[in-house]
Amino acid sequence: MKKHNSRLLDELQETATGLHRAGVISARRMNEYQQLRNLEVREISPQQIKALRLREHLSQAVLAAVLNVSTSALQKWESGDNKPNGSSLRLLNIIEKKGLEAIL
Repeated sequence: MKKHNSRLLDELQETATGLHRAGVISARRMNEYQQLRNLEVREISPQQIKALRLREHLSQAVLAAVLNVSTSALQKWESGDNKPNGSSLRLLNIIEKKGLEAIL
């Protein structure tokens, strides 16, 4: 997510917290707002992609297969010639936060 979306989520969280304290929204609804934080996707640098791959003890070919992209695409991400986006970026964020097991 871009910074402005993160700021929007911060504002939403603050508003929801206030409404919950005032008794306007339920604990269940408050939990739903808190779960929006799990949707946040941040950009990952080429160095972070390589470090993530090495942390998980994967070759470029294996990580590319896990992400359903070509090995060439992964190589371009790691060299900085291109950037991951969409579902690939989301999966990289999940792997970074929770480990490879979270998506297998």
